[in-house]
Amino acid sequence: MAGASTLSSYSTTSPVKATASVLVLAAADSKVLGLEGAKAAKTALDAAAQAIGFSGKAGSTARVPAPKGVAAGSVLLVGLGDFDADDTDVAATAESLRRGAGAALRALDGVESIALALPAATPAEVEAVTVGAGLGAYRFLDYRSEGKTPGEITVIGPKGKTFTAAHDAGEVIAAATNRARDLVNTPPLDLYPESYAEIVKDQAKDRKLKVTVLGEKELKAGGYGGIIGVGQGSTRGPRLVKVEYAPRGAKRHLSFVGKGITFDSGGISLKPAKSMEDMKSDMAGSAAVVQALFGIADLKLPVRVTAWLPMAENMPGSSAQRPSDVLKMRSGKTVEVTNTDAEGRLVLADALHDAGAENPDLLIDVATLTGAQIVALGERTSGVMGSETARAEVIASASVAGEQMWAMPIPEEMLSGFDSTAADLTNSGPRPGGMLAAAAFLREFVAEDASWAHIDIAGPSFNGSAPFGYTPKAATGAAVRTLIEIAKAKA
Repeated sequence: MAGASTLSSYSTTSPVKATASVLVLAAADSKVLGLEGAKAAKTALDAAAQAIGFSGKAGSTARVPAPKGVAAGSVLLVGLGDFDADDTDVAATAESLRRGAGAALRALDGVESIALALPAATPAEVEAVTVGAGLGAYRFLDYRSEGKTPGEITVIGPKGKTFTAAHDAGEVIAAATNRARDLVNTPPLDLYPESYAEIVKDQAKDRKLKVTVLGEKELKAGGYGGIIGVGQGSTRGPRLVKVEYAPRGAKRHLSFVGKGITFDSGGISLKPAKSMEDMKSDMAGSAAVVQALFGIADLKLPVRVTAWLPMAENMPGSSAQRPSDVLKMRSGKTVEVTNTDAEGRLVLADALHDAGAENPDLLIDVATLTGAQIVALGERTSGVMGSETARAEVIASASVAGEQMWAMPIPEEMLSGFDSTAADLTNSGPRPGGMLAAAAFLREFVAEDASWAHIDIAGPSFNGSAPFGYTPKAATGAAVRTLIEIAKAKA
């Protein structure tokens, strides 16, 4: 299983000397950026942009002939909008470059070689360009009979070891995000708990990481009532996968938990047919946490990280859980099932209990948990809930990584919506504020003093609209970059 991703190299050559098929340059406010040492070429390209009415609107592209003095075969201009290299908002500048690089690579299918010379003046900006290029070059072609990808990519930037290291880090981050995209894009016929666990084991083996897989027998014996309950309606049984990265000398421990519903039919509380079309993406949280861990390991960051992946296929088989069933969870609490389509919180609850038992310094779960997230924040902004400190850490790292996330509360009154006459809790709570209510349910399985954050990526994980920036249609790899950035901050 592998999507089509293109790695890049790093060069300090002058943009005008780059012998690529296409040289990518930025434009903003109708002016070409980055050719200060080549006045004649810059003047010619400014004139070309003006002649075709190219203003440099963010995300727009225009390909023009290479002027005299430029070695590349042609030039692709990519708009950065109101980009200002002197802007004090470092995160905004990096994101503009990231999106510009992504938009450029999305426009260059089938091009043999590409040189990116965007105005990156700092290591963080070089990393941003590299990440954007890697994400923009992504294509998922495993199930297509034909398809084109961009060719060889060279990122051009300043000289120095810190810039080379920034490029190399960007390569790792883009690769981790693209691997998460691969997993989410894979059809559920081929990606189910057992096969998914094998993929994780293979990728972990390449990095010499420890993996533990619990199958149905172990889950039943261990009292994982949530995972077993959700998975029992499918002929393809559930798994709980634990991946450990524990470098010597690590002083801090991060624990990531990701929802891994490989297909969500809703179970007996069956979804409408239209609502099932993208439900292969209901394991995007698990893809994000495990690929973030692999990225952290590839970067050799000196922080211990554990990823927990509760995997199940939510199907309405004859053995499926029913509304009114009561599950005894791993924590010992009992949950009355009132809606089998509120399944993600059940598998997360079991995994959160085990993750919390290790007393990590920071516990984060990532899940495509509620449609209410999309209603509240739209399709591009994830909601972050949890303890105040953990929530703030996630938001800060998301800003650096260029991912849109917004802090949300967990009002105390939400929990009363899960009152049950038969068990400690029901699994389905109040409809108003459904994203917040789901977080309130999860909090019942997290220690009171834990530093914990819950990230709901229901909308941002899967783009059902047109591609934009470095974001393709379908799987996006949401949250991978933020999790890696959190580890950088903790290292």
